[in-house]
Amino acid sequence: MTNNQLTAIVLAGGKSTRMGRDKALIPIQDVPLLQRICQIAETCADKVYVVTPWQERYQHLLPPKSQFIQELPLPGETGNEPKTHGPLVGFAQGLAQVETDWVLLLACDLPRLRVEVLQEWVAGLEQVPEEAIAALVYRNNRWEPLCGFYRRRCLPGLNKYIEQGGRSFQQWLKLYSVQVLSLPDPEMLLNLNNPNLLG
Repeated sequence: MTNNQLTAIVLAGGKSTRMGRDKALIPIQDVPLLQRICQIAETCADKVYVVTPWQERYQHLLPPKSQFIQELPLPGETGNEPKTHGPLVGFAQGLAQVETDWVLLLACDLPRLRVEVLQEWVAGLEQVPEEAIAALVYRNNRWEPLCGFYRRRCLPGLNKYIEQGGRSFQQWLKLYSVQVLSLPDPEMLLNLNNPNLLG
């Protein structure tokens, strides 16, 4: 699969409450984390969308092939709630703009993300069975939904699930066939939810 057959979506809509400061701006090897994730995504996909309510905050970070999608409050939300509506909604809003059959979804807080592993996974997408709507890592009895691949055709079902009040990736994925990705390095999916991880 070539880069122009894949779009990447990076989610940067969380409020980083557990972390205590904006995870997307934390420097990893002197590069803000969001910028680093976008740069890695650009090695796999020609087009990278960053879904966030806070475009102004991240405007200076985006590399050339990346662009913003404004994450919007759902009907009945003001946007000032103490907790956001969650990554599933941000993903659906981003997915609505995608034109390729496959999309790579990444959280903005994966400091140990490895380009070569992502590229290996991309190369294997052509072998994913037709009935599978996603290809994800499965560990600790749950899917790892924020570093993996989804077929664009999952959007109508996803929108219906959200309209019915669903917000859980795990519950939504239980409704479908998902291909398991092998993970050579478990550290790769470490996410920054705790300031102690920076030490």
